[in-house]
Amino acid sequence: MKNLITLSLLFSSLSLFAQTREKGPWWPHPLWGGEDQAGASNWITPEKIVEAAKLIKTGKTYELGNLYEREMFVPDNRTFQLFIPSFPTYGPEGEDRVVFNDEVLIAQIGQVGTQFDGLGHPGRQMDIEDGTTTEVFYNGYNTSEMKNPFGLQKLGIEHLKPIITTGILIDMAASLGVDPLDNGYEVSLAEVMDALAKEGIAESDIKPGDAILFNFGWWRNWKTDLAMSGARRPRISMEVVQWLIKKQPSMVGSDTVLDGDVFNVHMELTMKNGIFNLEWMNFETLAADKAYQFMFIFTPLRIKGATGSPGRPLAIR
Repeated sequence: MKNLITLSLLFSSLSLFAQTREKGPWWPHPLWGGEDQAGASNWITPEKIVEAAKLIKTGKTYELGNLYEREMFVPDNRTFQLFIPSFPTYGPEGEDRVVFNDEVLIAQIGQVGTQFDGLGHPGRQMDIEDGTTTEVFYNGYNTSEMKNPFGLQKLGIEHLKPIITTGILIDMAASLGVDPLDNGYEVSLAEVMDALAKEGIAESDIKPGDAILFNFGWWRNWKTDLAMSGARRPRISMEVVQWLIKKQPSMVGSDTVLDGDVFNVHMELTMKNGIFNLEWMNFETLAADKAYQFMFIFTPLRIKGATGSPGRPLAIR
């Protein structure tokens, strides 16, 4: 038995050095190749947009993002501060004495509020075949290719296509009859399937490129201390993560952070498969109307070299 354990550890150690820049455990991407920087936004084709537009029957629009403001929840040591430096900021000018106001925004705008994680956001440190250690991200891009104090040299948010697609809301709070879900609750795949069945959505209705959104009822906690504690937030199980990978969505989203005690969403969905993650959404009106399928729109700002983006996610039905 001791010899078997030693052999297992040896193979485990060797596997750490089984990757090169050209080939590794999650790269190159099997569909889009080793040079791809757009990830699952590649699913958004003209045909996909036309298909999503067929879901619009009334034109009713739902705001799915929280308000960007000084008082909002800001994690870790991040910041969001907006100033009007003077009022008016410019002028008066000309014979009509025209004046203008302007603002100064000091913020990590890609990773605060309702936040969209780009492909340059999550990565992991790895040992490479040549014996070096580096950080590796989506499609095998690494530190030497990406690092620059003035923005990412690879995997910047500017490479993404606008996400205009079919949105599917999986209302876990309504399905489980607990709104919001309990602290630390981990949603199982069986519970996801049950929620879809209650909404009248067949698993086969979910197509590659769709946006799959989870309502935990935690939009209610946006301005409370509960939002701060990762150990207390509800999350999805690894089984659900693996199911999502098979369904091939363009993005997932929730009214909290989908990760559990391990970074299964950031690592498995985004880093390995290029599936985007939109955190801290607000489903109050969408859930109230029991709107489970809709046209979904999220267009990241084209900030060259950014790791993420603010935005205004919308549902239209």
